[in-house]
Amino acid sequence: MSGKFMTIKEASAFLGVTPLTLRNWDKSGKLPTTRHPMSNYRIYKTEDLEKLVSDIEAGSLPTKAKPRTGITRNKVVARKLIVRSERE
Repeated sequence: MSGKFMTIKEASAFLGVTPLTLRNWDKSGKLPTTRHPMSNYRIYKTEDLEKLVSDIEAGSLPTKAKPRTGITRNKVVARKLIVRSERE
């Protein structure tokens, strides 16, 4: 991924934490994440990561991220089933 999104590996290197830490932050709502529409992998907006770094440097950390909007896991699974059935 390049440009406005980072994979979990790229985001963990950018922040200097492990991918497991990012997964835990996602589960607790501390860092917003989205899912890739086809693979359902976590992807992070570059602007969100940069904002987190600037918040840390300023000494003000957000306690909770905004709720996720957009595509949900159920929609991704349904889309995968449609794609698979069309290929067969």
